Amino acid sequence: MGAGKSTLGPELAVRLGRSFVSVDDVVAERAGGTVEQIFATRGEADFRELEERAAVDALANGRPAVIELGGGALASAATGIALAEAAFTLLVEVTPGEAWERVSRSGRPLARDEAEFRTLYEKRRPLYERVADGRAADADGAVLAAAGIRFASHREARGDTVVADERVAELHGIEAAHLVPAGEQAKTVLEAERLWRGLRLDRGSRLVAVGGGSTTDLAGFVAATYMRGIAWIPVPSTLVGQVDAAIGGKTGIDLPEAKNPVGAFHWPAETVIDTTLLATLPEEEWANGLAEVVKTGLLVGDPLWELDTADQVRRCAAFKAAVCLRDPRDEGERAQLNLGHTFAHALEAASGYGLPHGRALGLGLLAALRLSGLDEQVRMVDAVLRPQPAHVDREAAWEALLRDKKAQGGKPRLVLLDAPGSAHIGVELEPEVVRAALDTLIE
Repeated sequence: MGAGKSTLGPELAVRLGRSFVSVDDVVAERAGGTVEQIFATRGEADFRELEERAAVDALANGRPAVIELGGGALASAATGIALAEAAFTLLVEVTPGEAWERVSRSGRPLARDEAEFRTLYEKRRPLYERVADGRAADADGAVLAAAGIRFASHREARGDTVVADERVAELHGIEAAHLVPAGEQAKTVLEAERLWRGLRLDRGSRLVAVGGGSTTDLAGFVAATYMRGIAWIPVPSTLVGQVDAAIGGKTGIDLPEAKNPVGAFHWPAETVIDTTLLATLPEEEWANGLAEVVKTGLLVGDPLWELDTADQVRRCAAFKAAVCLRDPRDEGERAQLNLGHTFAHALEAASGYGLPHGRALGLGLLAALRLSGLDEQVRMVDAVLRPQPAHVDREAAWEALLRDKKAQGGKPRLVLLDAPGSAHIGVELEPEVVRAALDTLIE
């Protein structure tokens, strides 16, 4: 009681694109009276029986939902079994003092004496901790927990083998069985084959990947395909990785003609984010990450780039996690995360992947925002990211853009913004309009 479930639950349901079910409301509707009335007229034992029936029915429904359980529901063995079989159970953390303050004047049957309330809290706490698959205190924390993302030391990631960026391993004293080169040089068929041939794992093994977005893209793809799929844990070491690349289960490698055309969806067993790894980032890598933060802020409609780094990472990671949980296989709204990337990936491919991702994305955002008619946001990107025109072959960039994964029938499909916080996906423009926008990015 008083943890804030009735506030957090509906918000989380919206964030995940699911229905919301309050077990207390179901009981009240079936019994024709409020929880307080049921307690008063039929007693707690009858209420618990009704509660168990409602909880088990909700959990057996089969349709994804956010289900709010009453504070005493876990006393039921049947409810506990149903949770273990059918649900990810999230413990909403609250102190007894905070909970009492919220419910002391609510009239709830079990919240009329503070000493008894605190005793009940301590009695129930072991039940909650035993069934909890994750913990959260707010909506962002709930989304992150649901996506298997936790903020912890990189040394807490446990697996049977470690694949690491060679520079990151050196800087942070990480023992890795398999080292890979930094950046896009890692995302090749040759590097994937080298890992496949070097792994000595079975299908129950876990692979830990430590490094930037290129490392986690490569290692995740190798994990998705080795033994037809083994579990993996990305530990992103760059701002790009922590706010974007390591979240959502997209993995892949590059071909000379295009970026990320070969890949797989392979959701991690968990993602461990350690912001202390960012302390050794070179300036160029900060710029790469900031471009992704700006992109996310434009999609959210909030200047996330103005937050401190820890808050940037948490807000961006939670936003992307929610989008990916709603659309895990990129069949709809997840496409919004490609804002600016159609142009950026074309420039990167045309440069032979020598153009840093952040610089390419800054240019891509300029093109997308110009086509969206958002002059104020164009000026913001110019001021925050200061993108400079790319020195690449125009024809090579155009050919790479036409090979973009979102293209259909040879026609580019863009992500534009109707306004900050309102993305418009799958936009088709005349090829000459798109080509002209690309040309403005090239020197």
